[in-house]
Amino acid sequence: MKTPSTDAYALILEAIDTGTFRPGDRLVESDLAERFGVSRTPIREALQRLETQSMLTRDGRSLIVASLDYNQLAELYVVRAELEGLAAQLAARHATPEEVRVLRDMVEKDRTLLGRPKELSRANRRFHKQIHLASHNRFLVQQLDLVHRSMALLATTSLAAEGRGEDALAEHAAIVAAIEARDGAAAAQALRSHISNAFVTRLKLDSGEVNPAV
Repeated sequence: MKTPSTDAYALILEAIDTGTFRPGDRLVESDLAERFGVSRTPIREALQRLETQSMLTRDGRSLIVASLDYNQLAELYVVRAELEGLAAQLAARHATPEEVRVLRDMVEKDRTLLGRPKELSRANRRFHKQIHLASHNRFLVQQLDLVHRSMALLATTSLAAEGRGEDALAEHAAIVAAIEARDGAAAAQALRSHISNAFVTRLKLDSGEVNPAV
């Protein structure tokens, strides 16, 4: 059963994940209580939990949304690539025909979101989550949830880069094809390559080498 503090935690985390609160934004207990319509006590408990999880950091007496430096970003992508690759490998072994169909349908539906990076980013998270679930390994899913929670600290999505959306969907299709073929090694490699390409694109975006999609 959810408590007010877990509800407040979920609300704040979702606001970070969707970019409503961005790295560097100051979170004020009273403002959050008014915004979400809950009392200050569960907000305070949620903020303490998020600080413990390094989602928030101290700036003097204020709590702000944390940001990732270059090294943290690189470390996060390394871990993500390996864990996501393992999830794809296990999905190739354990995914039901219905789960594979859902993944295929997601790729087709997501084509309608090209040119809308924020919506495509949300769809991308749903696609990856579906692969995690299709691995049928609860402990791996838990670890990937932690990784993706940290991904929420990135101010932009690599899908904002011009042309990246089309490439990402082609990579998604290749991942699904390997899972459907029950080729675990190919599925793992396809997903690791997908994450690597996303990381390269993010670095180029941050350096100004590529432009955001208009």
